[in-house]
Amino acid sequence: MSSSTMTVDEKMAGATRRGLRLMMAGVVLAVSATVALSAWAQPRGHHGGAMGGPGLFMGSPERIDRGVDHLLDGLNATDAQRSQIKQIARQAADDLKGQRETARTLRDKSMQIFTAPTVDAAAAESVRQQMLAQHDASSRRMLQAMLDISRVLTPEQRAKVAEHVKQRQQRMQERMQREHPQK
Repeated sequence: MSSSTMTVDEKMAGATRRGLRLMMAGVVLAVSATVALSAWAQPRGHHGGAMGGPGLFMGSPERIDRGVDHLLDGLNATDAQRSQIKQIARQAADDLKGQRETARTLRDKSMQIFTAPTVDAAAAESVRQQMLAQHDASSRRMLQAMLDISRVLTPEQRAKVAEHVKQRQQRMQERMQREHPQK
């Protein structure tokens, strides 16, 4: 049937179906992007970014202490600096532990919404906003810990840390290029 012979009701029904398909695709995209963003924002393994990165604020007190010691190796850090930075990192880890549990709960909730027989766009948007707020709170807490650590280090020590981070990023980039060469 050509579009000129369709009734107004048939045209409206077709437009409604297309609109629903577009809305569903948008919801799927939004939920997928939110889950990906949240996963990306979570620390992974022992790798970290600047000033030790988020991985510095994870794990047992012993693991955190080893991470701090590794961060400070080669910086001629005093025992007092090591002690202060370990305390900052441990406190941040305690604070961030609850935030990681909240993030996990929100990811589970988003997957429940996505896998429901009918996807609730308003609920998906609500969870997305909650995830963004949670990510912002975690990011803010990590930044505060990194600022506190930076106040303990001298400008020369911070410059050495920055150079170490730059070299580490370069090694990781080279490794990624070896493992996943462009075709």
